[in-house]
Amino acid sequence: MVSVLCVLLSGCKRNSSNSEYVAANSSEVKIPETVDFIFDVKPILSDRCFICHGPDKNAVEGNLSLHSAEEAYKALGENLDRYAIVPGDTLKSELVHRIFNKDEGIMMPPPESNLSLTNYEKGVLKKWIEQGAEYKTHWSFVAPEAQDIPQVNSGLVANEIDNFVLKKIDDKGLKSSKKASKEKLIRRVSFDLTGLPPSQEAIQNFVNDTSENAFEKVIDTLLNSTDYAENMALEWMDISRYADTHGYQNDFERTMWPWRDWVIHAFNKNMPYDEFVTYQLAGDILPNATKEQILATGFNRNHKITGEVGIIEEEYRVEYVEDRTKTFGIAFLGLTFECARCHDHKYDPISQKEHFEMYSFFNNVDEKVLMADPTVIPEPHLKLTAKDIKGVLDFIDMELSPEKEIPAMVMREMKTPRKAYILERGSYDQPTIEVYANTPKSVLEFPEELPNNRLGLSKWLFNKDNPLTARVAVNRLWQRMFGNGLVVSAYDFGNQGALPTHPELLDFLALKFQNEGWNTKEMLKYIAMSSTYQQDVTITKEALEKDPENKWLARAPRLRLPGELIRDQALKISGLLNTQVGGPSVKPYQPAGIWEETTGGAGGSTASYKQSTGKDLYRKSLYTFWKRTVPPPSMLTFDAATRDQCEVKRQETNTPLQALVLLNDPQMVEASRVIAANAMAESEDISNQISYIFQRATSRLPKEDELELLKTHYKDMIAKVDAKTILVEEYLSIGEYVVDDQLSKKELAALALTAHTILNLDETITRG
Repeated sequence: MVSVLCVLLSGCKRNSSNSEYVAANSSEVKIPETVDFIFDVKPILSDRCFICHGPDKNAVEGNLSLHSAEEAYKALGENLDRYAIVPGDTLKSELVHRIFNKDEGIMMPPPESNLSLTNYEKGVLKKWIEQGAEYKTHWSFVAPEAQDIPQVNSGLVANEIDNFVLKKIDDKGLKSSKKASKEKLIRRVSFDLTGLPPSQEAIQNFVNDTSENAFEKVIDTLLNSTDYAENMALEWMDISRYADTHGYQNDFERTMWPWRDWVIHAFNKNMPYDEFVTYQLAGDILPNATKEQILATGFNRNHKITGEVGIIEEEYRVEYVEDRTKTFGIAFLGLTFECARCHDHKYDPISQKEHFEMYSFFNNVDEKVLMADPTVIPEPHLKLTAKDIKGVLDFIDMELSPEKEIPAMVMREMKTPRKAYILERGSYDQPTIEVYANTPKSVLEFPEELPNNRLGLSKWLFNKDNPLTARVAVNRLWQRMFGNGLVVSAYDFGNQGALPTHPELLDFLALKFQNEGWNTKEMLKYIAMSSTYQQDVTITKEALEKDPENKWLARAPRLRLPGELIRDQALKISGLLNTQVGGPSVKPYQPAGIWEETTGGAGGSTASYKQSTGKDLYRKSLYTFWKRTVPPPSMLTFDAATRDQCEVKRQETNTPLQALVLLNDPQMVEASRVIAANAMAESEDISNQISYIFQRATSRLPKEDELELLKTHYKDMIAKVDAKTILVEEYLSIGEYVVDDQLSKKELAALALTAHTILNLDETITRG
């Protein structure tokens, strides 16, 4: 800001003749009867004021900070006779005069800041001061509290989730949707829990099962499958920034898939979340640490590593530690610690000193900074034999000789902790004051009895009084099942993050998760068993007007599948899917020349793309080789994370490129050809063939008009084949899989093109 609220507070008197009080426009949102600081006031202050009047003491202008009552109420001006906020007195509160003033030299925020307040926001601030200007601690920094279960008059309550949601729906003047059909329900929960569509047998069994616990049995079956474990691991790869290469310019290959497979193993056996995280943060420091526990610490080594000769090693070592610090903050606390690297956090109560105190926990690994030899795994690393893998990942069939060793990067604490300093402007070569491992006081003070290392940090993280850990975890589980979390900004629970739509429900779930042993499967089941989850996606005109974003959950969300699941679905319904679990990453189809363009011939084994063959082509997308500088292009087009950094929520886009991928990706074309061949082997009748394909793609039979439309499309394709506008031999040669050569090529091509159309349907690539 060029001008700030207190420029005149420290000098000239207010010119009252230029001050006008303007009531909030009645056509805007109604100002609450009782203004709440957390939900009504602080979002305004954080968005409009904190950039110059926030927690960063080095950026405060006019000697005024509005982030705390102590600072906001203090006397200002040369004579200490002026006040920005006087609780209960708007006439004496300079803030009120400034925000309503029309003089551009006086008004706040100043016009050039592009942060102007709306009439509603001005009205909220004025009313808040009238009502006493009470400050409260940010909601996420207060430990979750036990909640009274709302009483609702409805037969729709399946569990306590519904009490909270129905109360909110009633308050907003909405009506909940009817229950979804069984076909929609099993498709929805199958994708949400396993990342795959249900089999025809599973659908039929569920439809025919009239028992009261029919859906519960479906959920239990899905949760007890390795498909569930792999699907959960897929999300964790984004959070952990997992990749098969080191990143940076040459982007050499690394061996980290044993760590990825450990994650699958952990989800498969339903390892409690606190144990799951502790192993990854500090498994190497645990008493008598096993190889499994040490392997888990690869989480901390998933960051990029340079192979460029001539670097300043300390510069990159600092970047590695910063990466670990940032990842810890976002993944487990929902806080942006990186914003306090160069200065105090602009919005949250995290000082630069506290940033580097947290940094100190991750500063004590004796790591090899420069990966000069791409064939050598950087230290510290763990060497795994077939025996080790069998012991840790005993559900994986590994074809390894007993002598072969597989190295994976892990953590190893230094015997003497490395000193840590506040780095001036975050620069590696400007150390100032020495600091020691500690946690932000605004979250939870670090108990004196805990060791000042990563194990102590893990115990602090799962302390019953930590206000963030359980909330952040259950919010992501909710996000998995509903598309958005109860806090939409899953990556930011701080002042700039979104407020929870259902704060009482979030607290209820957080305490339930914590008190019932951090049981991930049970929490997902609990969510899926709610009537809220089982609603239909149909939206009424009233709901669209009152709640277009579905914040209040009066209907189920309709979500496009991630790119990985779109591909896996095509493989599953065509029968191509290779269900092998674990092992080295594979290289499915991708456009030629992309790797070569980015590496310029360097990069060793990643200089050029060598496509896999045979069954490896058809493994789940979880196992696709992930090159940081060139992530799999089809998945990236569908908003996959690049994995350069921790990502807890993917962006959502809708672009023409996505349609082009669906139409031209060899995997989609091949899957269409194979499922068409399967349909022809099943029946000679075209209606049956199309129904066979449609049902597998959408989990329902086509309606009569849909079937007729697709039959017309099939006839059009036959005509194009006859007219040779479609090159049959060329089209049917896409993909390695060989189908029965006794089938009519003309009919196969026409049916494959029809199948391809079905695979492109919105309903096919959507979980509704």
